[in-house]
Amino acid sequence: MINDMTKGSPLKHILLFTVPLLIGNVFQQLYNIADIVIVGRTIGTNALAAVGAISPVFFFVMFVVVGLTNGFAIITGQRFGAKDMNGVRHSVTVSTVLSSAITIAFSVVLMLLMHQILYWMNVPKEIYSDAYYYIMIVMAGLITANFYNLLASIVRALGDSKTPLYFLIFASVLNIILALVFILQFKMGVPGSAIAVVLSQGVSALMCVFYIKKKFPILHLKKEDWLFAVRKRNFGFAMEHLNVGVPMAVQFSVLGIGILILQSVCNTFGPNLIAAFTAALRIEQIATMPMMSLGVAISAYTAQNFGAYNFSRIRYGVNKCSLLCLSLSIVMTLIMHFYGSDIVAAFLGTKANEIVSIARSYLLISTMFYFFLGQIFVFRNALQGMGETILPLSASIAELVVRSFAAIYLAVKFGYYGIFYAGPIAWISASTIMAAGYYMNLFKIAKKAHANARLQRRMEKGFNITVD
Repeated sequence: MINDMTKGSPLKHILLFTVPLLIGNVFQQLYNIADIVIVGRTIGTNALAAVGAISPVFFFVMFVVVGLTNGFAIITGQRFGAKDMNGVRHSVTVSTVLSSAITIAFSVVLMLLMHQILYWMNVPKEIYSDAYYYIMIVMAGLITANFYNLLASIVRALGDSKTPLYFLIFASVLNIILALVFILQFKMGVPGSAIAVVLSQGVSALMCVFYIKKKFPILHLKKEDWLFAVRKRNFGFAMEHLNVGVPMAVQFSVLGIGILILQSVCNTFGPNLIAAFTAALRIEQIATMPMMSLGVAISAYTAQNFGAYNFSRIRYGVNKCSLLCLSLSIVMTLIMHFYGSDIVAAFLGTKANEIVSIARSYLLISTMFYFFLGQIFVFRNALQGMGETILPLSASIAELVVRSFAAIYLAVKFGYYGIFYAGPIAWISASTIMAAGYYMNLFKIAKKAHANARLQRRMEKGFNITVD
């Protein structure tokens, strides 16, 4: 169902948007959690380490796809907020053509470079083969992830966060079933888990297509909509998408590169630390999912209200989300502090005492800084919803530099415990830049809009206006 977030209670819109999105994101994480639980328990620690060692590459490519498609959907949301329905359909076709071409080219290049990438990441020899085949299968099926994320982001841009949820739930359950069948029944090992991921994403994409065709008349595309996407004279509209989507993809890729560097340092400490770090990061992704979902909600909310020039609603919604993230960070910190080791043990099994201890140590450190991570989600997505991409990109680069330096320097100084502080230090740096940039950008845009409105009113009254 389409949801116009330019009217009514801002907080109600944001919360109603967030809850289904949160459930959907949790189920989306089951793609990777299924890998951890099934691979770790059925194959062994080395198999788990293989998935963990290569997971930063997986996150890197997914970050690029998600950043690109979410960026394109911002233009869709702005057109919807401005009540330009032709613009909405044209944005969908342009986004489809551009994201497909970029994703295919991106996956081919990375597949050709994969051996070198694994070498740079210091992947241990004993887990190299499984890691290589896992990521190559995922890369070969990356186009399925692109289609799902594009369709889901477009539907969310129109204010509907429920529709993609149902498909994710089904696909996540399917992923678990397929992983168990491929690993236990067909003895395919780690590659079987990767095949399950790709097939499940493909199913969720197809379900989105059929549902949109049946239930979303506004997204029923005609031949002229597709012709619009490929005509050269519409190059400016394509560039409008690229001007938002590419910086967001680069920004997300910068975050992925930071994780790659962090993982490459972690890989030098052996399979046990890799397995512990992998489990801890998966748990952290679940713990921070409510704040991440609020960030995505504020992006859609901001995009629609930016298109409608409702700047006071943007300010109100962002302030409320910031306070909600503060409350959520406190709750998640307490949960992870008291139950973190039990949750890790549930992933890995109670016999892996050393791995559980290392993962728990990471969680005890990182949870104390979740507040700063939450502010990154809120302010970054608000800026992106207003079409501002340079500042979030700059903050992401700063986060990359700080995270990389901290990981390398602190690992040498304090061993693997030093790695655990790299993320929190980067969060503090990036959140400070993002918050300052948000308030400055909102003030500048609102001031310009008010000046244009005054000019328009004077012109309507018949004054002669001279523009230098």
